Amino acid sequence: MSGDDENPAAVAQPVEDVQGDGRWMSQHTRFVQECKDGEPDVLFVGDSMVQLMQQYEVWRDLFSPLHALNFGIGGDTTCNVLWRLQNGELENIRPKVVVLWVGTNNHQHTAEQVAGGILSIAKLLTSRLPKAKIVVLGLLPRGERPNPLREKNAAINGFLRSWLPRLGQAQFLDVTGDFVHSDGTISPQDMFDFLHLTSTGYRTVAKPLSDLLLQILEETPEERRASLV
Repeated sequence: MSGDDENPAAVAQPVEDVQGDGRWMSQHTRFVQECKDGEPDVLFVGDSMVQLMQQYEVWRDLFSPLHALNFGIGGDTTCNVLWRLQNGELENIRPKVVVLWVGTNNHQHTAEQVAGGILSIAKLLTSRLPKAKIVVLGLLPRGERPNPLREKNAAINGFLRSWLPRLGQAQFLDVTGDFVHSDGTISPQDMFDFLHLTSTGYRTVAKPLSDLLLQILEETPEERRASLV
């Protein structure tokens, strides 16, 4: 399933406007316009985990100074992100790094299918942005107590660890940290609804990610090519 043949999680689809206010497409249109107006060194793309990050001080302190754009939309699946990137959200920009964080909303797909969908997005990014590094963030545990979705996200991360190195330009970053305590619970101080991160939770994720981004951005082109060999 590492390929995208007959994988439903790797089929590009826009979000159906069931609510009737067109907000999803409006956000996508705004992102396409931002591609025309900005020159980001770092592009963040994904679901609400990406989107909400810019509401916290970690974005202002660590990522905004890196000339970053945030193309996160709450509720997006791999299919939705794939569609957005195929329909204008990569036009006119040449970021040095793309941070991809998506997959926890793919409830109708198996772990292997979701990982395959993420891999398909990474393949698209490496094809469209051959000089960029792709950082794929691991999916976080979710739910206050152990549950099947935690197991599924852990399984997705396992597939990604195995598959992503084959792309060369892409790498997996595990940001699960210490969110799960010794008794198996997750604290609302880290995830206010046991899914979305608090300011404290984002700090936990941001530290290793910021360190990696600074390392990549400081590499010379020659060093970057050598690290891909």
